[in-house]
Amino acid sequence: MSRIISIVASVAIIVASVALAAFLISRAPEPVRTEQPPQVPFVQTDPVKAGTGPIPVFGSGTVWPSAEIAIVPQVGGKIVWVDPGFQSGGRIAAGQTIFRIEESDFQYRIEEAEANLAASRVALLDEQEQASIAREQYELYTGLRRDEASASMANPLTLREPQVNSAMAAVSRDEAMLADAHMALSRTRVTAPFDSFVKEESVDVGQVVAAGQPVGRIFATDAVEVIVPLSDSDAALIPGLWSLSAGDGNRAVNARVVARYGEGTYIWQGYVDRVKASLDRQRRTIDVIVRVPDPIHSGVPRDGTAHPGGTPPLLVGKFVEVEIEGLALEEYYRAPRAALKSGNEVWVVTDGGAIGIVPVEVLQRTSEEVYVTGTLQDGQPVVTGGILFATEGMRVLTEVDPAP
Repeated sequence: MSRIISIVASVAIIVASVALAAFLISRAPEPVRTEQPPQVPFVQTDPVKAGTGPIPVFGSGTVWPSAEIAIVPQVGGKIVWVDPGFQSGGRIAAGQTIFRIEESDFQYRIEEAEANLAASRVALLDEQEQASIAREQYELYTGLRRDEASASMANPLTLREPQVNSAMAAVSRDEAMLADAHMALSRTRVTAPFDSFVKEESVDVGQVVAAGQPVGRIFATDAVEVIVPLSDSDAALIPGLWSLSAGDGNRAVNARVVARYGEGTYIWQGYVDRVKASLDRQRRTIDVIVRVPDPIHSGVPRDGTAHPGGTPPLLVGKFVEVEIEGLALEEYYRAPRAALKSGNEVWVVTDGGAIGIVPVEVLQRTSEEVYVTGTLQDGQPVVTGGILFATEGMRVLTEVDPAP
């Protein structure tokens, strides 16, 4: 009997549970139905800009002096005076005496040469007088004074012609020796051939130097050069590159040299001077030489404001950035670097929100932009992010729709 009661109780509990669940379900609110947004990807875009003016060619290189020479005395002797500016880092003006060598030995050489020259001139006069007497005696002896032409038949030794020529040669020799002595004396003053900085020196008062012994190095301050290695595609953008010659006075291709100094950035104006007619063996690049006149004073701050420490010179040996004015094409475009896809193509977004794949020819690349030609329009949006793959006509969204 108790077993029947347990079964009935269990069934009653189950039925009550089912009824309660049905009641709760029937009282639950209807779910709100919302329409799912379309599965169209969102992309980031930036506009293409029509390019104007020359296409910049970017490069970098190290600053080198336009001229650098060793200071080598042409005569030897003891140093008796050195200019205070002739030390590492000093400045020397063109024609300025750098140091002097003791002159007394060279003055003695001049006096000796003058004495020898005086003696040889006296000897020449004596030989000329002896020759005149010999000619008169010869004519008197032969009785040919009335026939001047027959005098040429005489032996030259009889007329003392070789002796006169030897005396004249001795005079010329002694004149050359005197000129050489004066030149040696002038070379006791060693001067700078151009305005320069002193790179290094090893000379002091009292030091004895030999002719041909290097005692320092200086480099010119009127101009510096930057050797810019470029790829052949970048070099092809420089107008008239292969017609330039060293020392091009026209300065047809302008360039800017940018260097950092402390917290500031400075710009020097220059020009493309020439190009090496051979590839660099290691880098396989074309070396373009940019020349910067007056590197000491011509730099200006990039932001246009004067810095408290003053404008520095364009230091030799410094690594700098260079921007060269390239070709000025009639039509080209500037696009964000991220817009350039593999295969040299960009993805444009039409007014209807569809992708268009446009092949382009890349003229120049920078860290932020690319310079291209192709069937583009000024201000046309191009995809810079958001998708990795695209097909022609693919639908995209360029901004997030507001939630309903």
